[in-house]
Amino acid sequence: MIRDCDRPIGVFDSGIGGLTVAQEITRLLPNEQIVYFGDTARVPYGTKSRESVVRFSRENMNVLLKHGVKLVVIACNTSTSWALGAIRKEFAVPVIGVIEPGARSALKVSRKRSIGVIATASTVASGKYASTIERLAPGAHVVSRACPLFVPLVEEGWLEGKVTESVAREYLAPLRDAEVDTLILGCTHYPLLKTVLQKVMGPGVVLVDSAAETAKEVKFLLEKEGLARSVRRPAHHEFLVSDEPEHFRALAKRFLGHDLPHVRRVNHV
Repeated sequence: MIRDCDRPIGVFDSGIGGLTVAQEITRLLPNEQIVYFGDTARVPYGTKSRESVVRFSRENMNVLLKHGVKLVVIACNTSTSWALGAIRKEFAVPVIGVIEPGARSALKVSRKRSIGVIATASTVASGKYASTIERLAPGAHVVSRACPLFVPLVEEGWLEGKVTESVAREYLAPLRDAEVDTLILGCTHYPLLKTVLQKVMGPGVVLVDSAAETAKEVKFLLEKEGLARSVRRPAHHEFLVSDEPEHFRALAKRFLGHDLPHVRRVNHV
């Protein structure tokens, strides 16, 4: 029988962006094993209804639970926005989202408590970043902007260049006008656009990626619940998708800078 502490950590995302979160977890916790599920058949979630996102998130949880995970990280900002509360009520395993860690990280570095948020349309519509920041730091000023074209640009590999910079300048103009000093990248795809985003926002604006802060929360929770893996042997990671595993592998190399091991297609049912 596998001890609870030796079970893997589950991570799910609407597609490939959550690999940035999984990578930070493995960097901070190299002894832990991960089962990653990317719902590539239904990406992107950012244009879907709340009801659909909650249903997809439940189904993703069930995929991971079949693999005996001890904790789940919802590495998708849209799923965290709409489904985290319901998921925590319905499932017994501990569940961590990416919004509160990202908000806390932004507040640590913001000098003026003037924070910008860029995300998918659904995440912005949920208002979860703004409400979380206000709860953690009453009086903070938050400006949010939906950037729906960023995900397809990343998926196409258009991480730099005139087209991407032009789109970024259009999206980020209200945030520059508001003179935010910190910008939360509220979608796990967006860290790949850091070079362009920093160029457009200028050197005085700090870009915040929630991945590193989320990994710290995973570490804290594992230690608190006595679930940290004690076996000192190489960790084995599994990568699952709902469609096009080879396309996922090709994109993953662009995200991570190295090849993934075998990626396997699985069904939600």
